[in-house]
Amino acid sequence: MSIEQQPILTEIHSFRDPAAFDEDIEIENHFTFRAVGLGLLIGTLMCFSNMYFGLQTGWISMMSLQSSLLGFAIFKPFQPILRYKFGPIENVVLQTTAVATATMPLAAGVIPAMELMTKSDHSSGAVILNGKQLILWSLAVAFFGVFFAVPLRKQTIIREKLKFPSGTATAQMIGLLHQRPDPTLKKTTTLKRRTVRHNTDERQPLLPAATETISYHQQTPDVNHHEDIVDFEHSWIIKLRGLLVSFLASSVYTVSSYFVPALTTLPIFNWISFGLIDFKSWMWYFNPSFSYIGQGIIMGLPTTLSMLLGCIVGWGLLSPLAFYAGWAPGPVDDWKEGSKGWILWISLGVMIADSCVSLLVVLVKSLAKLFRPSQSSSAAVAAVAAEEDTTQSSLLHNHHQEDITEEYIEVEEEKEEIDAPKSEQISTMTAILGLILSTVSCVYLIRIVFGPDVLPKSMTLLAVIVAMFLSILGVRALGETDLNPVSGISKISQVLFAGIMPGSILANLIAGGIAEAGAQQAGDLMQDLKTGHLLGASPKAQFYGQMIGSFASVFIATGAYLLYRSVYRIPGPEFPVPTAQVWLDMSRLVNGHQLPPHVSEFVFAFAILFTIFVLLKELYPRKWSKFIPQGIAFAIGMYNPPAFTLARVIGGLVSHFWNKYCDSELKHEENYTGFKAWLEPYRVIGGKVFVVVVASGFVLGEGTFAIVNMMMRAYNVPHF
Repeated sequence: MSIEQQPILTEIHSFRDPAAFDEDIEIENHFTFRAVGLGLLIGTLMCFSNMYFGLQTGWISMMSLQSSLLGFAIFKPFQPILRYKFGPIENVVLQTTAVATATMPLAAGVIPAMELMTKSDHSSGAVILNGKQLILWSLAVAFFGVFFAVPLRKQTIIREKLKFPSGTATAQMIGLLHQRPDPTLKKTTTLKRRTVRHNTDERQPLLPAATETISYHQQTPDVNHHEDIVDFEHSWIIKLRGLLVSFLASSVYTVSSYFVPALTTLPIFNWISFGLIDFKSWMWYFNPSFSYIGQGIIMGLPTTLSMLLGCIVGWGLLSPLAFYAGWAPGPVDDWKEGSKGWILWISLGVMIADSCVSLLVVLVKSLAKLFRPSQSSSAAVAAVAAEEDTTQSSLLHNHHQEDITEEYIEVEEEKEEIDAPKSEQISTMTAILGLILSTVSCVYLIRIVFGPDVLPKSMTLLAVIVAMFLSILGVRALGETDLNPVSGISKISQVLFAGIMPGSILANLIAGGIAEAGAQQAGDLMQDLKTGHLLGASPKAQFYGQMIGSFASVFIATGAYLLYRSVYRIPGPEFPVPTAQVWLDMSRLVNGHQLPPHVSEFVFAFAILFTIFVLLKELYPRKWSKFIPQGIAFAIGMYNPPAFTLARVIGGLVSHFWNKYCDSELKHEENYTGFKAWLEPYRVIGGKVFVVVVASGFVLGEGTFAIVNMMMRAYNVPHF
């Protein structure tokens, strides 16, 4: 009697596994078609979502956490029948592909600005690109930032070990989903000391770990393996339930808002004042959008509070001041004559000051590290030696005491980062050839789209070189602060080209768009490479996924933009595209166009104020530094209508109080009743990550069903 042997389910290995360095053991390719294919599908969905939110408020997200979460959710039901389990390595490649596909809409932010130009800006007025021209423009700016980021990986991730917080958080999320140890916890060595020492600076992971930390190179026996699987399945069911319910709630609201548009403009402040003040005419109303609440959850309370401050200062103080003083006499929501356009200049001044000073600080710090590496190393060695001497003296001093307390402590081993094998790294020749080809193609494609007279080939080449230099600063800022100052980078490029080619608004917009696209692509890839490095994924596989996703996004983003442009008026009531006006106003400013009355005084005052704020935060970090407003968030709150900011603040508050609730030392009791009994399992089992899952459902729900609304609008489905 023969027994049929069942296939053993295995996973694709990480290069951190011992097998990766054993020549006798064959390692499966990290690049798989199923991961890339699903990444393209998820990225397509998120590209449409980003296009929707980008045209509405200018907000674009990498969607890396959401991509890894959706990828795991889709593959999980099929795990038992797969020859190879869908593991963390494939999830890294999947989310890299999805992010590359989803983030091209940011490069399209400059396109609506070209459509807003008048004959005073450009001799032929507005420049409206057709489908072929949009594809060529996207091809021109999609790749050189990717190739330029490749050489930065070893310096920023391997040698300097920059944090890249979003990439680190994504690695932790993937580790949780696949039941892996927290990849950010360093290996420790246990030592016995005779002096009692309490560690008050405990390292906390960004996301709660699912299991105890174990070595990557040792397999520890798990006597409770079945119980762990059951616990994980229970935890996953709770998270999946939260994702589906939040997605459904956001979807229902989105479709309902089509049939009842008044849902998006609830005049709650008129109700509160019993109609004595018409707040709605001043743009103060509430949009109870689940997606913007979800965005606030993801952004966090400090960012949303900075937005709220900008909203109050801009729309609550400066807007009425400009109107009643006669500086902006037109309708409040008018970009040209109203206070909406007047306060936009002030937000622009804040963005420029914050971004430029932040980049300057990063540049100075980088140069300091470059020219003083030996001093830093000597200081570190001296500090270690002093610690050892102190320890030995303490041991000798306590040797003759009768009552000696022994304590086991864990000391982090500071070893050089393990890099991927050479076969898994992107070769220098590939990066150089790709950078040359992508730069040349950018130069000639820009010439084909806009003609030979708008931006000469030499100027386009200079724009790419400027973009590369600024991308270095942007990547470093991203690695240290999780903020990629792409808006500031584009503004710096616009200032430079206003001096080189004065009076050319269109050329100025093109140069800024090239700089922004390069910085965005480089930053996104570096975040993904950080995720892959922590989990042991092949950089080469991620590079392939990035290239495929970027190429696909050229056509997907173009199609999405053309769909929205054909159905809606852009800019218009539904999609005001505030960033387009920011782009155009910046070009006009640096090319000598006249500012609205008395706005320059406020622009300089707020620019100086936020310059001081940035220097205080960067040079004199203290506990109170967290209360200093964030410049970019403040500016976004000023140029976005209050309705979007208010919803985001609600999300920030939800995130803050949920995390505080999860940190509380409440004991789980079986006799809870009512709301507490319903909420307690989500706190105990779902943890802090549960609210991120819910936020993802909120954002994806509206982003997805906005496509349904667009189709109903195209076919003139009746509504109230």
